[in-house]
Amino acid sequence: MRGLEGKRVVVTGGTSGIGEATCRRFRDEGASVVSIAADDGEDNIVCDVADAAQVERAFERIGAVDVLVANAGISIRSPFLDIREEDWRRVLDVNLTGVFHCAQQAARRMDEGVILMTASTNGLTGHESYADYNASKAGVILLARTMARELAPRIRVNAVCPGYVLTPMQRAEYTDEMLDAVNERIPLKRHADPTEIAALFAFLASDDARYITGAAIAIDGGETA
Repeated sequence: MRGLEGKRVVVTGGTSGIGEATCRRFRDEGASVVSIAADDGEDNIVCDVADAAQVERAFERIGAVDVLVANAGISIRSPFLDIREEDWRRVLDVNLTGVFHCAQQAARRMDEGVILMTASTNGLTGHESYADYNASKAGVILLARTMARELAPRIRVNAVCPGYVLTPMQRAEYTDEMLDAVNERIPLKRHADPTEIAALFAFLASDDARYITGAAIAIDGGETA
């Protein structure tokens, strides 16, 4: 991708799944990458993105930023009537408020730059047993679109909306039978690989995407079609 060599990139949730693949992709493009995550990892700053003070300290350590991929997120599979308030709050705190904290800190440290957010097709259409997760991802999409208007032309902001991706989080919540049933409903008949989501992030951060901002881009194998 054009224009990524030497860029200073921050990826949240960069120790597994989409985040880990995104760190590897940007490093392959010649970028300097720092991961922010709740657990230890290579070139990682340990930080709970839901905690504003921790996020501020993390970005103070990092300094100037060219690209932020706000990817950290959690899900707790539960029917709507069984969702506990503490689980609702934790999902919203990490998935939406955490994105806000990181985006605000990154934007304050950018001369010109790109902020990308991991939303979801769950933020575009309803999915059973994920009301809290769905609400958080819908919020991410509108946060990205609002920021795109306010921060232009200095900073571009986009939301990426993956469908089903074969990540450790997905494996933990779905049996093999459930995965097979999902694949049957997807036109391309499979889950995405995390590297495919990482490739979209790299494109959107590159000079090849310099006219794309305020978008919510589905990458879902045709699921929402």
